[in-house]
Amino acid sequence: MIFAAGLGTRLKPLTDTMPKALVRVGGEPLLYHVIMRLKTAGVERFVVNVHHFAEQIASYLEANGNFGLDIRLSDERGCLLDTGGGIKKAAAMFDADSPILIHNVDILSNVPLEALALDGESDALLVVSERSTKRYLLFDDTMRLRGWTNIETGEIRSSSRAPLSKEDAGSLRKLAFSGIHLLSPRLLPLMDTWGDCFPIMDFYLEVCVDKRLTGYEAKGLRLMDVGKLDTLEQAEQFLNAL
Repeated sequence: MIFAAGLGTRLKPLTDTMPKALVRVGGEPLLYHVIMRLKTAGVERFVVNVHHFAEQIASYLEANGNFGLDIRLSDERGCLLDTGGGIKKAAAMFDADSPILIHNVDILSNVPLEALALDGESDALLVVSERSTKRYLLFDDTMRLRGWTNIETGEIRSSSRAPLSKEDAGSLRKLAFSGIHLLSPRLLPLMDTWGDCFPIMDFYLEVCVDKRLTGYEAKGLRLMDVGKLDTLEQAEQFLNAL
């Protein structure tokens, strides 16, 4: 699933007339780059959620024959549902027996997508790294997700059933989330008790106390969040260097 429904407010004024997914880098839309990366990794079936200028994304995919792939649109034009709500709405479009690879449309990286897999115990795999940021996921020695922290504000979040103390959080490993994750369909029924709109990370933090959500540390990770106007030129250079 490619998250392409966002408003792209940080890319204004470009996104006043087009969706973020169709902002061009190196002559092609961000959506194209993500689809091609996933296609190269062996993905053949896609769900793309749409909201902001949804018709432009639909027209772009149609004009390109869906790049010879099975691409389905999850229409959020009625209401933007955030990441967790977007997955919940699209649940019926997924293969009930296959893990779901989630990828933000504005993320460019060298993550070895074809290598991502769930072991027999994990319900989700979150691609993480040691890059510098303000917000980190917290993992124990077995790379199991335990919480989240903002090192600038000191905020700590975890499951309401197993709250972390400051001391607990301090003993855990801090790793930055990439916006790429693998989700087992076993988790989808647990979303039934959640509302229509919620962030996937809120869901992960709540269920991690009794479900195994594992961090995958990408060694040598090169990643760029193409979220601001001043990153577009850098993004083209980044792509050329991958």
